[in-house]
Amino acid sequence: MLKSQRLIQLIMLINAKKSFTVPELAAEFGLSTRTITRDLQELSQLGVPIYSVQGRGGGYRLLQERLLPPITFSESEAISIYFACHSLQYFGSLPFDDGAATSLQKFYHYLPSDVKEQIDRLRDKVVIWNPYRSMSTKCLKALLQSIMIKSCVTIEYNSSNGISSRDIQPIGLYASKGYWYCPAYCFSRKDYRLFRADRIHSVKLNPSVVFMKEVDQRSVEEWNAPELRKKEKTTLVIQLTLIGLRTLKNDGWFGDSLEFREDGTGLARLSIPIDNLPFFVDLVWRLGEEAKILEPEKAVDLIQQKIRKITGVYGKSDNTD
Repeated sequence: MLKSQRLIQLIMLINAKKSFTVPELAAEFGLSTRTITRDLQELSQLGVPIYSVQGRGGGYRLLQERLLPPITFSESEAISIYFACHSLQYFGSLPFDDGAATSLQKFYHYLPSDVKEQIDRLRDKVVIWNPYRSMSTKCLKALLQSIMIKSCVTIEYNSSNGISSRDIQPIGLYASKGYWYCPAYCFSRKDYRLFRADRIHSVKLNPSVVFMKEVDQRSVEEWNAPELRKKEKTTLVIQLTLIGLRTLKNDGWFGDSLEFREDGTGLARLSIPIDNLPFFVDLVWRLGEEAKILEPEKAVDLIQQKIRKITGVYGKSDNTD
């Protein structure tokens, strides 16, 4: 076996172990302890974070930040990975420390010169853009850590009712339109809730709260699906102009519910929980005259209430003496 191949296999082996000794590795590779010792010293010089454990039962361990073995990519794979990581710069905050930026720098540095030229050419031509939203990086990192180590957390959350302390078990994190969201089980409300990360003022790991396996089994994509299936539903029907249809076509809430007409207009017809009706009415309200709710009547009433409030704000003032 070539020495380079042996070093790569050695990295893979020690990455899989929490701790190891030179005799163990020597037996694994069928080499002398002197050769393995030299290999470990060389890996350490290359940046593999190995440290020795003194005393009885000692040996070697890896620091928490382990190094991954080399991976080969095609040119198209390299370009796609670069721009996928590059797109993260448009987020106001990330839960990954500086890892995204430093990994991108390393990745770019070792690319062949011709691939670098292609990327440099595309750098200002291809942008995966997200609206910039300011939020606490510290809170995002703490939420991500709690998910990785299976721990509940206590958060200070600013809702419409003011700031409150909540014990939650995060299910995951996802980003949408520049915002980060954390679906979680809220022990205070005894129900599943969706928390917007920019409204979380602080996050503290709380091992005293019992971590629930059934919550951990849920995914971000369907974090509240069982509860939604149980809720009473209503059918929301919206008449859309050409512009309204184009606007909702790329909206995740409405995309699968659209019906297209030959004249370019259309309908949105979707079944939603009655409790969520105000949320969807707010989405339709933003479309102005490009959308008209046909049913249910309760949704029409909510729109009319908004119209009366706006009329009150912009109505003619009484200037008579």
